[in-house]
Amino acid sequence: MISSKLRFLAEWEPQSAVLIAWPHAGTDWAERLGEVEETYIALVAAITRFQDVLICVADDDIEAYARARLSSARIDMARVTFLPVEYDDTWLRDSGPITLIEEGPRETGGFHLLDFRFTGWGGKFEASRDDLLVQRLTEAGTFLNSYRQNIDFALEGGAIDTDGDGTLLSTWQCLHERHPEASREELTRKLSGWLAQERVLWLDHGYLEGDDTDAHIDTLARFAAQDAIVFQACDDPTDSHYAELGAMAAEIAALRTVDGKPYRLFPLPWAQPIVDENRRLAASYANFLIINGAVLMPAYGDPADAAAADVLRRAFPDREIVQVPCRPLIWQNGSLHCITMQLPRGLVRTS
Repeated sequence: MISSKLRFLAEWEPQSAVLIAWPHAGTDWAERLGEVEETYIALVAAITRFQDVLICVADDDIEAYARARLSSARIDMARVTFLPVEYDDTWLRDSGPITLIEEGPRETGGFHLLDFRFTGWGGKFEASRDDLLVQRLTEAGTFLNSYRQNIDFALEGGAIDTDGDGTLLSTWQCLHERHPEASREELTRKLSGWLAQERVLWLDHGYLEGDDTDAHIDTLARFAAQDAIVFQACDDPTDSHYAELGAMAAEIAALRTVDGKPYRLFPLPWAQPIVDENRRLAASYANFLIINGAVLMPAYGDPADAAAADVLRRAFPDREIVQVPCRPLIWQNGSLHCITMQLPRGLVRTS
């Protein structure tokens, strides 16, 4: 008898919706809430052009406020669903579910929601409510045909990227920071087992000033196809990132597909430094979100925005590239991909 198997879906595969959480005064966005709300409105407007969005809201008042703001922006509210649930902050890439699909001779299509421990990026921030987010959404009946697997291991969704065909991309710095006692071989074995991967490609270089995630891969390099990688480059020799991102680019160029071929590479341009209160912010174009028919790209009001869009058009020729203003997000050290989690087709009810 042939048994079914699990597969970690690539982000470009068909989706039901995108999961986000609405920022409010009880989150770290309090000081600049108005600015970041505009980014969320633009994000929801972009997503709902193509598919549904599920928005976590902490209470009824926040839901009413968010509904009014979105409605006034003439967003298609038929594609918006609000989910009442508590949360500490809005980085759903790291506190949301990591979804595997069950595949086999019967095409069951059941989903396994991997619920890893979320520790606030190694204990940097309070995260007890965020760590319970997947459990609470599951208990509320949010997800269809699914099973939640609680895994007592610290891992964030932004730390991993898959090609959907058994290859995982990650950075050694992040996983080593979370699990300093574990060897590379041990971490490779554990990630491969939980995430149904055949191999893990580790990057030893790459970082961004202003990033407090210990070098999440989704700020540095992403699969665009099973044979293509988009990555953040730096072409300014006077910039503090130049040597490290150059070393990362060399590492990526040395990677090989499962067929032993070099990956097709798409280096992203470098934005001019964005400094806020004497603090450099992490403005990465690699933090894009792939949805049905489109790639949503973080824009920073920089001349490099247009060049980054051109690179993404070449990497994703069958998708529309939509720029979303994300300068307010990087004040809190993340960007577009960090605040979102895609939900595969069939995992939730849609409009």
